Amino acid sequence: MITSVEEMLERWKHHEGKEIEVFEEFRLFTSEVISKTAFGSSYLEGRNIFGMLMKLKIYKTNDEIEAEEREKGIYYSILEIIKKKEMKVTTRECGSSTGGDDFLELLLKAHHDANVGRRITVQDMVDECKTFYIAGQETTTALLAWTILLLAIHTDWQEKARKEALNFFGQQNPNPDGITKPKIMTMIINEALRLYTPTLSILRKVEREARLRKLILPANLLLYIPPLALHHDPQIWGEDVHLFKPERFSEGVAKVTNCNIAAFFPFGIGPRTCVGLNFATTEAKIALSMILQRYGFTLSPIYVHSTVQHFTLRPQHGIQVLLHSL
Repeated sequence: MITSVEEMLERWKHHEGKEIEVFEEFRLFTSEVISKTAFGSSYLEGRNIFGMLMKLKIYKTNDEIEAEEREKGIYYSILEIIKKKEMKVTTRECGSSTGGDDFLELLLKAHHDANVGRRITVQDMVDECKTFYIAGQETTTALLAWTILLLAIHTDWQEKARKEALNFFGQQNPNPDGITKPKIMTMIINEALRLYTPTLSILRKVEREARLRKLILPANLLLYIPPLALHHDPQIWGEDVHLFKPERFSEGVAKVTNCNIAAFFPFGIGPRTCVGLNFATTEAKIALSMILQRYGFTLSPIYVHSTVQHFTLRPQHGIQVLLHSL
């Protein structure tokens, strides 16, 4: 993650004192991170595959035949990387502890699990790679972009976050022990997740008849849960629900509202909370800390605020800020 931020900030040197569109910058950054994490040394191949996947945009194109051909191309490309990885694993010396610990290798271990009942199929591995990329890349891109927008508008909070980052890390890169500690950064990220929740809907299927307070939910019912709607409900959050107020989270997530209900769940809730929660928030904290150490930023006068639903909640016209070197 740190290496990928450094690569991004190297590009930003060309924009110092000028305007920069950060949504596209973060899309490239998160693509690098997720490709390296998923495929290790084969990340360049993985990045090309997921370039195809993004063109498909998950949904079928108007040309069904073209969409199916792209799906096949993605499948066989990932399969080729899996075969190469398997060859590397099998040619290692017996008992050697060296090797990769990327996501693909973990999937291969599950594919060859000694317990037959726990093994996953090749199709499972391909699907997991696609899900890992889309879920991990899209959500973090949106989170970083909206957070930068909010900090560009609310420069007082930007300065608070910068002082905190410098207090914890100085001019050094973040470290594993320190990245979980910045409280102001966590408050800002949570408020950004509340205002611009990346995942707009959660679907759950009722497996068997259940009672939910006064409601009887029949088996096979599909429940549509809209986190964004609940995150903007004035009955839960108060009349200032639409304002950026990170101090809401000063006592953590558990005490964020006066209601005795689960009202904040940008990554889902309970035993099915998104497995990538820590991955995404750690990535965001590292990126924001390293940006704040080097740059200040204000909103560009050409920015047009328009949100659009495209798998995640994203800015329709990008997010333009003016970059100021510190």
